[in-house]
Amino acid sequence: MNPALLTYGALGAAIVLEVIGTTFLQQSQQFTRALPTTLMVLCYGLAFYLLSIALRAMPVGIAYAIWSGLGIVLISAVGFVLFRQTLDTAAMIGLGLIIAGVVVVNVFSSSVSH
Repeated sequence: MNPALLTYGALGAAIVLEVIGTTFLQQSQQFTRALPTTLMVLCYGLAFYLLSIALRAMPVGIAYAIWSGLGIVLISAVGFVLFRQTLDTAAMIGLGLIIAGVVVVNVFSSSVSH
């Protein structure tokens, strides 16, 4: 298998699982509901395992920048769609800048092996 595909696939899956885990965190109601709390722990555990796989080939700072940046954008979208949380203009601009930062790191940085 292509090492870059494995690295980015693991990182992408880790990000998705972290966002799902954070969604269950919201639904756990401060850990008072057993099923969402259990699903949150499982998602976070799998997310960190997959992140560790990505870290075999990617510097931790770059991986974490991608992880946190895309995680913020995705969980903001989930909050908007599922929980009807509003995003004002400043929030939308900020999220756009985060996406731009992730693109710059991946396209232009020599720290990321392609």
